[in-house]
Amino acid sequence: MSPSVLICDDSNMARKQVLKSLPEEWKTTAQTATNGAEALTILRDNSIDVLFLDLTMPGIDGVGVLQGIQKLKLSCNVFVISADIQPEMQSKVKSLGAKEFLQKPVKADVLINHLQQHGLL
Repeated sequence: MSPSVLICDDSNMARKQVLKSLPEEWKTTAQTATNGAEALTILRDNSIDVLFLDLTMPGIDGVGVLQGIQKLKLSCNVFVISADIQPEMQSKVKSLGAKEFLQKPVKADVLINHLQQHGLL
């Protein structure tokens, strides 16, 4: 069974790049969100297994989404994909429940390796 996937990034190009990097075995149609508010609505209304999340977005940013996931007590495997690779930010998102922090643009082999490490592939 393929996991349900949500890709949240305000950049259309970044969303497409993540979508192309998903494992071929995942025969899934990923949902997309262009900002944190959309992502939280989708997460609240649907059962999402894996969320690929950008940090820097207008309105509710990635940190806000992680905080919303905790507040709503949602269960989801979150992989942050961001160009903001400061160690402090990496530590912060992991403390908020993110499984991994991946540098943007993410490479397919790196993404797949992290999915395997977390038993999602």
